[in-house]
Amino acid sequence: MTDDNENARAERSRGNLSRRRLLQGTAGTFGAALASAGIYEMIDSIVTPPDRATAADNIQEQYILQNEQVINIDGSGVKSSKGTIAARVPALHDHVITAKLNVPAKAKALQEAAHHLESALLDLERHFPPTPSGVAITVAWGLPYFHHYIPVLGKTSDFFKAGTRYPAYLPVDLQTSKTEHRTVYALQEARTFPSDQPPPGFGPVRLEQNDVAVLLRSDSIDRIKDFQKALFGLGSNQAGSLFKVTSIRQGFSGGGFYGQQGLPSKLALRANIPGAHHIPRQAQGFLGFATTLDSNMGPGNIVSLETLPGLTDQWPKGYFKQGTTMHLSHLFQDLVAWYEQKYPTYADRVQAMLQPGLSPAPGTYAFQPPGQTEAEVEQGVKRYHAYGHTGSMSQVDSTTSPTTSNYGKKYPAGTTIPVRGDFDTLDNPFHYTSDPTGDHYSNTKAAGVHFIAFQPTIGIFNRVRLAMDGHYPDRTLPMEPRSPHAGINSVLYTTHRQNYLVPPRRHRSFPLAEFLV
Repeated sequence: MTDDNENARAERSRGNLSRRRLLQGTAGTFGAALASAGIYEMIDSIVTPPDRATAADNIQEQYILQNEQVINIDGSGVKSSKGTIAARVPALHDHVITAKLNVPAKAKALQEAAHHLESALLDLERHFPPTPSGVAITVAWGLPYFHHYIPVLGKTSDFFKAGTRYPAYLPVDLQTSKTEHRTVYALQEARTFPSDQPPPGFGPVRLEQNDVAVLLRSDSIDRIKDFQKALFGLGSNQAGSLFKVTSIRQGFSGGGFYGQQGLPSKLALRANIPGAHHIPRQAQGFLGFATTLDSNMGPGNIVSLETLPGLTDQWPKGYFKQGTTMHLSHLFQDLVAWYEQKYPTYADRVQAMLQPGLSPAPGTYAFQPPGQTEAEVEQGVKRYHAYGHTGSMSQVDSTTSPTTSNYGKKYPAGTTIPVRGDFDTLDNPFHYTSDPTGDHYSNTKAAGVHFIAFQPTIGIFNRVRLAMDGHYPDRTLPMEPRSPHAGINSVLYTTHRQNYLVPPRRHRSFPLAEFLV
């Protein structure tokens, strides 16, 4: 990023701001929401994307963002030749579009829809690679799709076609099935957690029932808008007739890796978010700390359903091999409570975000503390009467012993498994919603995060998320999960959750529909 000539570029963009403001309150106007990114359009006029490779490999893992770029940063989060911390540089723009299907639950209609969608996706990919320099597309499917459109596969133990045996339904979570003594699938319904609390007046956390979600990631807002129009517009060459869009969720990723003002600080100040002036200038996220450390992200294809032995039934020939599961949620972040009321000092925020007992130099926003076992977290609670966000999950989200994958890759103990794809947002809660009342839409901007996590099974996500609340398989910490001493939970307010299955690229368009007759 750069601040050079920023004022001049911002001045040139002000002529368009009035039009953009008219398009920001688009809760009930899908066409306007599809055509405009609201406040996020200013990003491309004030930010220079990092240099990235443009070539991409023809891989099957939809969830992998190719050419994401890894750089070395110092403790303040700035790129440095002397930096010792590896961090990923994500795409600047992130959009998620959720939808119900507008397709009859009949074999021929579904197969025609699959052809239509795949043709649209291939046409887009012929022009732009699946990298931040182009547009990376991830198509994920919710349980309502499988239950409503592929019910026949759930009624038999196996499904046969042309002499080939396929999974009867969804991938099985072998680990959780063994623990619970019943068949548990890798994709499960979303649930709430002990610390889940919506903001006052919002109502209960909404456990959504969308058929499909499409994640778009790019350094260019114009390219994302072109993709959105092609996939969800209603023109003759567009795929929008297949969907009833329920939400458009927009946001951004990008810290001051290059010593300049990061997007969280810049956009929060522009939107007059309460507490915005406290956000560290170079921060990657609203809460200040680096969020894309390479060591905190699962490497390679570790989150694929089949990669780690014993997790699912997809090795070696599963239909969903090279796919994964995805959790999608929205949470508001109370910046005034974070920076002023509940954690007023830097030391308070370090303890809440990481773990008690650390004493880094003020201004250190990127560092990897030692991992903690469940017992060590419990000992910390006894000593400090508190536990930290990262520390509480470090044992549960990683390999517990040296592991060799089904592909022969060796992972040491403590290798992180999930891959986070969360991004900051000013949506309240979404840029567009087809149900403004039910989603409590407001055009007043608010600090939040659209949280995305990829992992081999939703069972893993649930265990990690429960650990965030101090709930482990064999113990529960003596701490109220929304206490200011329970990590960062007290400044987060959850509004929506849903889980999805991300098929491999070859089956991304209406998975399993080809077997219906």
